[in-house]
Amino acid sequence: MSLDKATVSHIAKLARIKLADDRQDVLADELNSILGWVEQLSAVDTGDTPPLANVTGHDLPEREDVVNDGDIAARVLANAPDPIDAFFAVPKVIE
Repeated sequence: MSLDKATVSHIAKLARIKLADDRQDVLADELNSILGWVEQLSAVDTGDTPPLANVTGHDLPEREDVVNDGDIAARVLANAPDPIDAFFAVPKVIE
């Protein structure tokens, strides 16, 4: 596939990119180069290669999903300026 100036101008219009006339030839050459690389990749035989679902080949370790409170309320509230019981005390915002 080869792109000409008219196609590059149309692509720029669709992408809402302001493209100067003198840059259309340069951009056409660059896009044609990219399309050439894609055509080379399409020529590679991948028929014997299975689809890749996980690049590492391993599943992520899973932990048991247990609900708990962490039991660290005292450590969490240690730096609070004015804790009340096991809660943060904040100033009233709405009166």
